[in-house]
Amino acid sequence: MTQQHTTSLRLRLRYRFDHLVSGGTTALIGWLALACLAVVVPASTVLVWSDRSAPTTLSGRLTAVWVSVGQTLKIGGAVGSPIYVLASVSLALVALLFVSTLVSLITTGINRRIMSLRLGHSTVLETRHTVVLGWSDQVFPVIGELVAANANQRRSAIAVLAPQDKVWMETEISTRVGDSGRTRIVCRNGSTTDPIELCRVSPHTAKAVLVLPPTGDGGDAHVVKTLLALDAAVPGPGPGEAVAGRGQAVVVAAVRDSRNHVTARLAAGPAGHVLCVDDIVARLLVQTARQPGLSLVYSELLDFAGDEFYPVDAGDLVGRTFGEALLSFATSCAVGLLHGDGSVALNPDPGAVIGPADRIVVISRDDDTAVREDPARLASLVDEEAIASAGPRPAPAERLLLLGWNRRAPLVIEQLDQYVSPGTTLDVVALGEYAATHAARAVTAARSRLEVALHTGDITDPLTLAKLDVPSYDAVIVIGETEHAAPDAPGALLPAAPDPDPEGRADDRTLVTLLHLRAIGDAAQRELALTTEMSDDGNRLLAPARGGADFIVSGRLISLLMTQISESPYLAEVFEELFKAEGHEFHLKPAADYVRTGSEVSFATVVESARRRRACAVGYRLRARSATAPDHGVRINPDKRHRIRFSEDDWVIVLAES
Repeated sequence: MTQQHTTSLRLRLRYRFDHLVSGGTTALIGWLALACLAVVVPASTVLVWSDRSAPTTLSGRLTAVWVSVGQTLKIGGAVGSPIYVLASVSLALVALLFVSTLVSLITTGINRRIMSLRLGHSTVLETRHTVVLGWSDQVFPVIGELVAANANQRRSAIAVLAPQDKVWMETEISTRVGDSGRTRIVCRNGSTTDPIELCRVSPHTAKAVLVLPPTGDGGDAHVVKTLLALDAAVPGPGPGEAVAGRGQAVVVAAVRDSRNHVTARLAAGPAGHVLCVDDIVARLLVQTARQPGLSLVYSELLDFAGDEFYPVDAGDLVGRTFGEALLSFATSCAVGLLHGDGSVALNPDPGAVIGPADRIVVISRDDDTAVREDPARLASLVDEEAIASAGPRPAPAERLLLLGWNRRAPLVIEQLDQYVSPGTTLDVVALGEYAATHAARAVTAARSRLEVALHTGDITDPLTLAKLDVPSYDAVIVIGETEHAAPDAPGALLPAAPDPDPEGRADDRTLVTLLHLRAIGDAAQRELALTTEMSDDGNRLLAPARGGADFIVSGRLISLLMTQISESPYLAEVFEELFKAEGHEFHLKPAADYVRTGSEVSFATVVESARRRRACAVGYRLRARSATAPDHGVRINPDKRHRIRFSEDDWVIVLAES
């Protein structure tokens, strides 16, 4: 039985038109000419026959129709001998073809240029700009901090290269970052691992290049390939080759896994700085867990909106001691020396002499607020009777709790063993066979100070947490569980499907755990000392925790460090020492160890007391304001003339070796 088509006339006409267009350019021109003649000739005939002044003879009217058709189709419509008419029409057709082709070429070129600009394939012609390679959630805090750092500059530019749509990137940055002020943000589409496409953002004329680690397990390999591509795109001994006689471009990259750190450093070359997310986060987790409030100190120092590290000229302090420099700045805190060879000495001996090539590293609101004062004038503010004479308190053994497990957990245990006092115990609660197996390896490793015990359990289960007696611990560390089962577990028929957002799921589990811990703390009427690791700063805002709680947000932390180093390369050495156990680092010490509590003292007195203990006092934290936003009781770089009344529960923030 034959099936009949019942399509409408519109569909049949559309089908025939599509078939006509598919016939090619020649057929399309021919049919277009016939269609024009089919319309123009009858219309011209009507015009001539309806014109009262038209010729009366048939030949005259036909001539008038020809003239009208020629003028309409821009082919002249000349009248004369057949040869004359043919030559006239030929010239008109040639002129028409030439003009049409020229217009087509111009239109095509303009459209191609517009599409090229829209796709982000053009080259950025900037100098002394900052290049950001890669796209992840870290790009927004990086650009935000760079905009803040460039706020006092007349002209600055940021060039972003990523395998994303240019318009989409610009829209996302505008939405998430907001007003960029005087800084121009230019986005380009391209692969960061292709040296040719890398040249679109002109890394050879940039003052700094930041390589962001993309999300996912293969992110570190991508960072290494990008660094190698950068080396190929910028010929020379390394990606930090001298730029246009203006010095070296600072190359700052980050990798997540500590096992890839050495490889990335080799790819970055001698002028590159590679941060290891795992190492830095693990060290800060340990430091903050033992000193609640320390995360607030680092947030203040790493954010361009607050007080930061600046090197200032020694001036008339050359030949004098570093101890004298401590009381030579009323509105800044001296914390170290930047030597002429680029090396940095944090918290040097108070008797160290400042050389002519040395610069003093200070914590200050801005580079122009580090104004020197007469040391004798500030020394007159020191109250000798208010300085505490008792020695430092011995660190007691502690009971610590680690909830969750990921690849950073062994580093946390290793760092804890370097910090804690002998006899300290750590209970680890991990979920799943994979976590338990890897935790067992870390737990059974030789430890000199720390005793570690492993417990298997789900940290999001309130029954598991209830059995732990959480309020009895001195500190609790909660880390994200990104690995719940081995991807190649024995006996599995198929490999486990990869989680598209493991860090997001880890944050979700952390939020649930914090909910239960808050309920436990409320029931025990006790404030738990919590230190929490998160990957997304947006999730930190949702966290059910007390005001001023300690959060180590890995993405934002690394972004802040990268931008600080890109603006001041010497800070790479400063942060390296701050984040290792054997170096000088920030501590929150009891205020009673430094000054007499209960009476007002000047901060100059605190600085002098810390100097006698070979430390640099940079601020304080008040217990009574620890739950009050936005500073939560933390005050960095107070005026030396500022007077404060400390209680037994307050802390002094010092830079010291231990």
